[in-house]
Amino acid sequence: MSLPESTLQPRDGALRQFAQNVILAWGWPRRAIAFLGGATGALAMAPFSFAPAMIAPLALAVWLIDGSVDRGPSEATRWASLRAAFGAGWWWGFGYFAAGLWWLGSAFLVEADKFAWALPLGVLGLPAVLAFFPALGFALARLLWRPDAWRVLALAVGLGASEWLRCVAFTGFPWNEIGMALGQNLALAQIASIVGLHGLTLAAIAIFAAPATLGTESEARRRWAPTLFAALALAAIYGFGALRLDAPASAATPGVKLRVMQPNIAQGQDFVPDNGLAIVRRYLALSDRATSPATSGVADVTHLIWPESAFPFILSREGQALSEIAEFLRGGAILVTGAARMEEGNRADGRLHFFNAIEVLDRRGLLPERYDKRHLVPFGEYMPFSWAFERVGVTQFIHFPGGFDAGTGSSLIHIPGLPSARALICYEAIFPNELGKAFEVETDPPRWLLNVTDDAWFGLTPGPYQHFAEARLRAIELGLPLVRAANTGISAVADGLGRILVEAPLGTEAVLDSPLPRALAPTWQYRWGSATAGSIGVAFLILCLAARRRR
Repeated sequence: MSLPESTLQPRDGALRQFAQNVILAWGWPRRAIAFLGGATGALAMAPFSFAPAMIAPLALAVWLIDGSVDRGPSEATRWASLRAAFGAGWWWGFGYFAAGLWWLGSAFLVEADKFAWALPLGVLGLPAVLAFFPALGFALARLLWRPDAWRVLALAVGLGASEWLRCVAFTGFPWNEIGMALGQNLALAQIASIVGLHGLTLAAIAIFAAPATLGTESEARRRWAPTLFAALALAAIYGFGALRLDAPASAATPGVKLRVMQPNIAQGQDFVPDNGLAIVRRYLALSDRATSPATSGVADVTHLIWPESAFPFILSREGQALSEIAEFLRGGAILVTGAARMEEGNRADGRLHFFNAIEVLDRRGLLPERYDKRHLVPFGEYMPFSWAFERVGVTQFIHFPGGFDAGTGSSLIHIPGLPSARALICYEAIFPNELGKAFEVETDPPRWLLNVTDDAWFGLTPGPYQHFAEARLRAIELGLPLVRAANTGISAVADGLGRILVEAPLGTEAVLDSPLPRALAPTWQYRWGSATAGSIGVAFLILCLAARRRR
């Protein structure tokens, strides 16, 4: 597809010439453009959070699909067109995920003697696999394509559907979904209370891809209309968010004072069983630290929150540690902490079962209330297809025989003195599809989100910032306050609008004192889950099909 020379005006000629060069590119230049364009999108994610950076990759996506148009009516030509779109989408996705997820390689260096050889699998292998999702999105968009402004919605349908598929397929991995380009900004993110992350994704694609028409359309009205509509939509989303954020500070839950402890212990030689008691004593000393001249240690704290997998041992099997913790809690505080848990198997399997859990303790010791992590991390907490990987010496990062078992039962945890909480361990907080509508069947719905995590695996990289942004968006979607305890950060307490009450920076030792904000009224996303986003996607699809039929 080439642009007539007569349409290249001096004021817009450079952009139009660049668009034409992208459209006509082929071979390795086309792949390089797609890769670099996708990689630019990582700048829209935390910690950079520069949302306009998503304009370049999505405008390039439009032009790359333009370059895969049919060259004739034959079936072979149509398949060639789809293959061209699929290939461009794969390279685009490979760049996006390689630039956005490179920090995963840090986990392979924690025990470098065992896992450093697999570093390329994390840094390049996972992005190469994830790239098949945008490849499918490009191909689906190509099926709906037509050479006018409606192709922006076609891209939103195709790429939005592939992002939803990435959230649910093969246990799901919706990290850095495109909608997070809007979800990083507190005002823009408020619309997620209605449309959720998937709705944000559809909006982000349509808005940030709209300027592509500035480089391809010759008629002024058709050239500028999509960008103006996108700007108005963005302004409306921002205005909605600003009005929502104008609400007064959330009321506090009476009689509750939380203390979140961030110990900042690296996942290296310090975090080993031999240092177990020393680690517990460090936690206790840090938890007893006054956070201001007005506080006096743990005496006035009702609930302590410690992070995921806080101990390098099975807590229930360490009597000395339990005794010292119980003595520390003699004043009446309740401890909520991440901990590995073990159960003996039944006679049928005859093995030990390990769980990544949240345990609750008071001065009497462990309480029966607990939560076992349900959505485990592949290769981190369990080994899929272990029978094949074990033959080549590949094991999961967490060293328990057979890995962790997934928890069953309710996702709620009932902590004495607190409202019911939805427990989220580590990356369970990134799955919007597993929250929301399901709460309606609970007789005692959650009033806050408890997220404990250990991001020490990823060091001082963008990973922990991205993880925190995902967790905060869950609070906004559901209108539920978030209490987050992270080993190395970022720990925080936020209200149901995502406003931060207290926060501990990444890579620091800290304690945070905070009230527990009250939950907001149930949001639309809370009540209906992803139904609203699905309705928006169907509306976009109908508009695309209607436009094709008119043509």
